[in-house]
Amino acid sequence: MSERTLRIPALRLGIGSGRVGLILGLVLMAAFLALGLSPLLLDLPPPEKMNLLARLAPPSPEHPLGADHLGRDVLSRLIAAVPVSLGAALVTMTAILVISLPWGIVAALAGGRVDMVMMRLADIVMAFPTLVLALAVIGFMGASLEASIIGVAAAWWPSNARLVRALVLSASQRDFVHAARLGGASRMRVVLRHILPQVLPPLAVIISLETASVLLALSALSFLGIGVQPPTPEWGAMLNEARPFFAQAPHMLLAPGLAVTLAVLAFNLVGEGLRELLDKREPYLW
Repeated sequence: MSERTLRIPALRLGIGSGRVGLILGLVLMAAFLALGLSPLLLDLPPPEKMNLLARLAPPSPEHPLGADHLGRDVLSRLIAAVPVSLGAALVTMTAILVISLPWGIVAALAGGRVDMVMMRLADIVMAFPTLVLALAVIGFMGASLEASIIGVAAAWWPSNARLVRALVLSASQRDFVHAARLGGASRMRVVLRHILPQVLPPLAVIISLETASVLLALSALSFLGIGVQPPTPEWGAMLNEARPFFAQAPHMLLAPGLAVTLAVLAFNLVGEGLRELLDKREPYLW
């Protein structure tokens, strides 16, 4: 990943600048949260309940978003997929951070040969295309949601480790960090009290934008049939199931496709909004 990645690719939308984009992204995230909790309040049919008499039924009062090729309610499956799809993306991003954050910090602060060895190891992993490495992990472990999470995390952490390293190197050059070191502060205190507070805000932008990419990667793996396995509802898997029936029942494809689009849009809007706000406050960290 080149150095220009540090400037965080922006989603340039007319409504996506500053606070407006941030608020809109948070509203979309809140809507997904409400959607995921709606089964507690709504009387929806079980997402795995089949009714062949309603096979490929169009939207109706009984099935607001229609039924799929097995007569299962699309709305119920779409809602049941919210914690699976978004939860998998968030768990994957957490796993990436657990690896990349300490890796980047240690490499930046240790310097010398330690930094060189750690970054060359990251470069070796980065040499493999992301999805190819994820597919290799899934092929070794077997197709499942857990294997997809591990595969994507294993392929994604090196680029994030390099970003963390660059942010730590930038923050460690600040005058008050040098003053803390000269004042006798321990290395751990310097990291926790002076460097991390400078690194975490821009890292939050990276996390938001990267989560959108991770969600797309996990959905792509499920669409290929090597991620979440039937009958568990997941947006990518629902798109895969809808593909042969697009001409007969386009509602099967439109509902999960729109869900993925809006979820990715929400993460990108939040990331872009945070980036613009941080650029105004601390432009030199970028």
